[in-house]
Amino acid sequence: MNTVFTESSNIISPLGFSTSENFNAVTSQSTGITIVEDHSLSPTPIPLSAIDHTAVAHRFEALNPQKKYTRFEQLAILSINDALQKSSLSINPQKTLLILSTTKGNINLLDKTLKSNFPDERLNLHTTAKIIGDFFKFAPHPMVVSNACISGVAAIVLAQRLIHQGLYDTVVINGTDILTKFVISGFQSFMSLSAEACKPFDANRTGLTLGEASATLIITKTPQPIALIDGSTSNDANHISGPSRTGEGLLLAINNTLRNNKTPIDFISAHGTATPYNDDMESKAIFRAGLDTVPVNSLKGYFGHTLGSAGVLETIISIEALKQNILINTLGCETVGVAEEIAVIQETKHQELYSLLKLASGFGGGNAAALFLKNE
Repeated sequence: MNTVFTESSNIISPLGFSTSENFNAVTSQSTGITIVEDHSLSPTPIPLSAIDHTAVAHRFEALNPQKKYTRFEQLAILSINDALQKSSLSINPQKTLLILSTTKGNINLLDKTLKSNFPDERLNLHTTAKIIGDFFKFAPHPMVVSNACISGVAAIVLAQRLIHQGLYDTVVINGTDILTKFVISGFQSFMSLSAEACKPFDANRTGLTLGEASATLIITKTPQPIALIDGSTSNDANHISGPSRTGEGLLLAINNTLRNNKTPIDFISAHGTATPYNDDMESKAIFRAGLDTVPVNSLKGYFGHTLGSAGVLETIISIEALKQNILINTLGCETVGVAEEIAVIQETKHQELYSLLKLASGFGGGNAAALFLKNE
């Protein structure tokens, strides 16, 4: 099996408009989570990780767009454009595929005041992906991965397989989701939102914090410093929103990803939503996979849960950590308290690193894992 590689990237979040800005903010222990008072999102103040609307609009206008684009599309285009600008590859539009990873896309257009500005089909994810792809003149019809919160990692696994099959030279993965009343009210109905910034893997965690972001990762067959070795997805078929109580599905994804790997895992970037069930389930899967002594973190305390963007964003941050030999602490975790004892990182520190395992879990019982190694 031919190896594929990760190349350039971009992250747009409340912490910055580039990968380097976001990574520097994380390693400085900055968080994008603040108390937001916006009645268009929530009737009461709520902790969220929200991107400044004006900054997005200003930066997008600098691209001299010839058409009208939604805020979701603007974020995705800005992120992809920055990643392409930073790429050293000779991008062939005929052999470059766009994969859009999102849970809800332009769902904010359900708001009648916004919907009037765009046609109804703009709510369709495939339409949104085509509009974004056309901006960059990518010839292949784009693909959409919308599988709840594993979408980002699942898109990475899909990209690897498509390049292995020789169908594309390059895959541009963009994960984007925005904060909307639709999404926030949905999580409020589940009573899964915390009244304070989330505390992944903490004994006193009370729920998740939502965020918004756009993140782009370019996958290529051209050798690069970081190799994407393998990946897997699974479904535990447990519940429409609750994960398997035993970690069965995530364990299957981990085992399938590592089945041909002989290299020890140096650290794990977990999903770590700070909900009681998710964090307990992940601890069980990690423990049952024999990885309980491997350093593990969650990045949700920095960005919130960015849904379809999360897997892409967190992979990019973790790849930068791998390159720079940094273990990033789990912001918000003061006292580890999960079902099985795992090695949650509670202090950012330097350590020689060679391998990274990225995990994700989501509604509907979906699970995903991807393995990255330094190409040395």
